[in-house]
Amino acid sequence: MSRFALFDLDGTLTDRQSALSDAVTGLRAHHDLSPDAEQWLRTELVDRANAADFVRLREVFTVAAPAAQLWQEYVSLMAAAVTCRPQVLQGLAQLRAAAWTIGIITNGASDIQRAKLAATGLAGLVDGVAVSGDLEIRKPAVGLFQLAAIRCGVSLSNGGWMVGDNPAGDIGGGHEAGLHTIWVRGRPWPGDLPAAHHVVNDVTDAITILLNGTE
Repeated sequence: MSRFALFDLDGTLTDRQSALSDAVTGLRAHHDLSPDAEQWLRTELVDRANAADFVRLREVFTVAAPAAQLWQEYVSLMAAAVTCRPQVLQGLAQLRAAAWTIGIITNGASDIQRAKLAATGLAGLVDGVAVSGDLEIRKPAVGLFQLAAIRCGVSLSNGGWMVGDNPAGDIGGGHEAGLHTIWVRGRPWPGDLPAAHHVVNDVTDAITILLNGTE
């Protein structure tokens, strides 16, 4: 088995939902958003966010600031609020020390995802990053997995692992890409997907599986 592992970002390595709440709270305070506008943001951005969301915000609610400014503020607020636990950073460092090649594959807009990676210190612990905004394709599309492998300097044909919390995007996509999979439990599991090779409660447990060489 190749010592190559791809990790999802939001909900796997980082706590996106807590950061989202903090970022929306910051926007509300800075722009004196109405309660309805705040709730709209919390609903619309719950799974993903991009610049077009803030164009729609201004269409639905009276917000004076330009959409581009609102987006950039949101990116900055998310980067400031997002966290990656020290145990996770330490685990990735241990994988690197054990000669693992590590990549991050994530859906989302390129600027906000890379801002999170830089702010958390994850950018310095991985060999490559593929963001859906780079190619305008999203997991579970195999093309994004291929891009991640290329940016890590490896080939999917040699196998490896995919670790993530999204059953369809991470585990289903990982299977399609020919990778072993570890599901970080949390979201509901659909009945029509093939089972993950391992199921864990925390990404640190997945890292332990990799370090122990368990297939």
